[in-house]
Amino acid sequence: MNKIIIRTRNTEVKAELDDSDISNTIWLSCPCKLDINMLGSMIYCDMPLNSIMPKENRRTDFEVGDIAYWPGPGAFVIFFGPTPLSGEDRKPVAPYPMIKIGKIIGDCSQLDDAGDRQRLTLEQTF
Repeated sequence: MNKIIIRTRNTEVKAELDDSDISNTIWLSCPCKLDINMLGSMIYCDMPLNSIMPKENRRTDFEVGDIAYWPGPGAFVIFFGPTPLSGEDRKPVAPYPMIKIGKIIGDCSQLDDAGDRQRLTLEQTF
């Protein structure tokens, strides 16, 4: 598994990416700076990739701390709490099918203060 550090203006979290082509492409592109868009407790950042996107394993139900790739617009996504589509269980629900590619290690609730239209940085770590 590839490991990354996700930095925002006021916090940093560690994450593990799976061994998929999407994750490997993201890891190899680090360090990179992305602009944050927030939707409830979901961060998504434009990150178009040239990788072939699998049609299988796309879903809308996630867990807090999951990292996904949104093939439609080409976006890197972090779920750190409930989204507007969450039910009574408050688990994150994506507005469109996405591909899970990793997970935050530890607590990610501090990402709530990342701020819309702020900067997010991805860096490789070992």
